Amino acid sequence: MSERPVAIVSAMHDELRALLPALHDARTVHLAGRAFHHGRIQGHPVVLVLSGIGKVAAATTAVLLMHAFDACQLVFTGVAGGLHRGVRVGDVVVARQLLQHDMDASPLFPRFEVPLTGRSRFDADAPLADALAAAARRCLDRADALIGAPHLLDFGIDGARVHEGLVISGDRFVASAAHSDELRALQPDALAVEMEGAAVAQACADFERPFAVLRTVSDRADDSAHVDFTRFTAEVASVYTRAIVEDWLAHAVHG
Repeated sequence: MSERPVAIVSAMHDELRALLPALHDARTVHLAGRAFHHGRIQGHPVVLVLSGIGKVAAATTAVLLMHAFDACQLVFTGVAGGLHRGVRVGDVVVARQLLQHDMDASPLFPRFEVPLTGRSRFDADAPLADALAAAARRCLDRADALIGAPHLLDFGIDGARVHEGLVISGDRFVASAAHSDELRALQPDALAVEMEGAAVAQACADFERPFAVLRTVSDRADDSAHVDFTRFTAEVASVYTRAIVEDWLAHAVHG
C-alpha cells in the first residue's frame, strides 16, 4: 500500500466518531467546511472525513481528497436500505458496481446513463472490494463479541451476511414500500440503495483512482425505514465500520 494516504469517508457523524479513536498521530486540516483528520490506523497513513449527506456533498469530498490530499484510494462507509429480497437488516453490502437511480437525461441519453460518459454503472476497484469483503466476513463472524448477541437480537439481527454487487444512489431517502418496489423493478439486481456511493464512483473514475463502498443495511427501504435509524447507526453500523476498517488495514500490505 502506498505511503500516500488512504481516504476513509463517513456519511454519518457516529461512524466518524467511532473511527477517530483508532487514529494515531492525529492532526486535523480544515478545508471547504470539512475537517480532514490525518494519522495512522494499523500503521497505514489515512485521512478520515465526514462527507455530509447526498451526491453533491460526497462528490465534493471525494474531489478534495484526491486533489488536495492526494489520497491513493477511497473507501466510503455508511448505512443503506436493503432492496434485494435476501438482504436483511444487519447485513453488510460491498459494492461491485454503482449507479445513480435518479439520473435521467432522456431522451438525449438513455435513462440512468451519466451524460457524455457512455455508461450508467461504475465499477468499484476489484482488489479493494475483495479485501473489504473478506474483512467484513471476518468481522461478522465475531459480531456477537463485537456487539453482543442480545443487543443484535434487539434489532432483529441473527446470522448477518456479506453481499457483493450493485448499489444504487440518489438524492432521496427511500422510505416507502412503493418507492423501493419501483427501484427493484427498474434495477432487479440492486442489493441496496443509499445517497452517496455512485457520486463518489463517478468522481473517482474521473481521477482514475481506486475506490470502494461499504454499507451496513439499516432498514429495508420501506415504510419502517425511519425506525431506530439513529440508534442502529450508533450501536451497530459504526461498530461494524470500525472493526472492518481496522481488520482490512491490519491485513493490508505496506509498501
